[in-house]
Parts: sequence; C-alpha cells; structure tokens
Amino acid sequence: MTHVLEKPVGLRKAPPTPAERTARRRALLEWIAIHSLGIAAALFFTLPFVFVFLTSLMSDTQALSRDLIPHTWEWDNYRRVFDTPGFLTWWKNTLFYAFLGTALTVISSIPVAYALAKFRFRGRNLALMLVISMMMLPPQVIIIPMYLFWAKQLDLSGTLWPLIIPMAFGDAFSIFLLRQFLTTIPDEYLDAARVDGCGDLRTLLKVVLPMAKPGIAAVALFQFFYAWNDYFGPQIYASENPGAWTLSYGLESFKGAHHTDWNLTMAATVLVMAPVILVFFFAQKAFVEGVTLTGVKG
Repeated sequence: MTHVLEKPVGLRKAPPTPAERTARRRALLEWIAIHSLGIAAALFFTLPFVFVFLTSLMSDTQALSRDLIPHTWEWDNYRRVFDTPGFLTWWKNTLFYAFLGTALTVISSIPVAYALAKFRFRGRNLALMLVISMMMLPPQVIIIPMYLFWAKQLDLSGTLWPLIIPMAFGDAFSIFLLRQFLTTIPDEYLDAARVDGCGDLRTLLKVVLPMAKPGIAAVALFQFFYAWNDYFGPQIYASENPGAWTLSYGLESFKGAHHTDWNLTMAATVLVMAPVILVFFFAQKAFVEGVTLTGVKG
C-alpha cells in the first residue's frame, strides 16, 4: 500500500487590519511630505545659484531675458572678467586677507579658549562674560574711534592691516565657540598627560589640539567666510586705495562699471562665490561636526 505524501499547505499571512492600513498610509504620506519639503527647500536654495551661473554664460542681448538656457554658451565672459583691470589684484588681496586673518584668529583664540575651558582661576566667569559681551557689541559702535586710531595715529588707512592686525589678538565669537568645544573633552585625558610629565603647553599641543580638530575647523571656516565676504571693513579702511580692494568691495565697483552687462556681472559674482562654495563642500563634515559638538556641554 502506497501512501501519497501531501505537500503541507503554508500558512497564509493574515490580511492587514484597518488600523494597520491606516498606519501604513499615514507613514507613506509622512514620507512623501517630508521629502517634498526637502526637495522644495533644496530647490529654493539651489535655483538662485543656477540662475546666476546660466546668466553668466549668456550673451549681452540674452541676459535677463525670458530665456533661461543660453542660446550660445559664452565661456569667454569669464576671461573678460579676469581681464578687467584690478580684478586679479582684488583676488590676491582677498586671499591674503582671508588666509592670514583666519590663521591669526585661530592661533590667538585657542590659548584663550583653552584657559577659559580647563583652568580654574579667580575671575574666569567674569572673563567669559566679557567675551560674550564683546560678541553682542556691534562693530559700527566703535568704528569711529577705531578708524581715527588706525588712520590718524598709525597712518594705515588705504590698507587691509587695520582689519588683519586685530585678528592677532583673538576674536570673541571664535573664543566662545572653541571654549564650548573644549569643555566636551574629558579632563581625564589632561590629567593623564600631566601625570606623564606634560606641562600645560605640551598638553595643549599634544592632547587637546588633536582632539579639537572639528572645533578648530569650524572656527577657521567661520572666520574664512567672514573675511572673504567682508564688505564693511574694506569699505571703511581701503576705499581710498583701489590697490587694496577685496573682491566683495571691488565687485560693487565692477557692477557700477558694467551695470548693463548683466552677464559679466553674474560671471564676476560666480567667481566670487565659487571658492567659498568649494571650501564648504569639501569641509562640511568637519564644519557640521564642530558646530554640533559645541552645544553638547556648556
């Protein structure tokens, strides 16, 4: 007698309940809504740059017309911008101002932030309050006495040195940001370094700085962006000397000379924005990490 083996019938999955269908539908709608908002926000911030870039590649007659795509891609517009008298000088001055100012700010702010974060001394809270109060002081409030000092007493008007030299004495925002980051570093690392015979300076150089790279990167980027985009400072101190103009201030003069050539104006704008965008694109990870960690511990 032979036995016929029947294949076991698998258990069917129970159909979803109305509550489960409602939850799935709600999750799908939330996913669509969140991503739609993200796409809309990305387009809101991206489309102006796309418009500027496309306009910079248009001809004189097509710029600011109804056409959004260039009929002919005029890459020669960028050469014409570089051929403008003084444009390369503005580039050199901006690079000099941004890099030297950033280096001086970082070097001078780190020791102060380290002292406020890790040293215990009388008046530390008062010093921190003074740093915070300096952040609240608008530069326009002290611009007149500062200009009289740099221009009349030191005869440095027409140069960028009145903007660069003060950076060698620290920056309130940079000190505060670094101080907030350094408080997140456990004191046990510093105590272990001191047990091994490290002094305060060596502990700072060998232990603190390697662990504070994200915070230092964030401060450096903030300062670089500020110096690169600074218009007010060069207008006050360097306006009388075109040889000391920066890109932000020179761009205003360029726009005045080419007020009808919007394609050239947009090309110059792209050249001014491009370095900042590239720097942030390649350093955004360290920048975001540094800014995020500064708020972990007060």
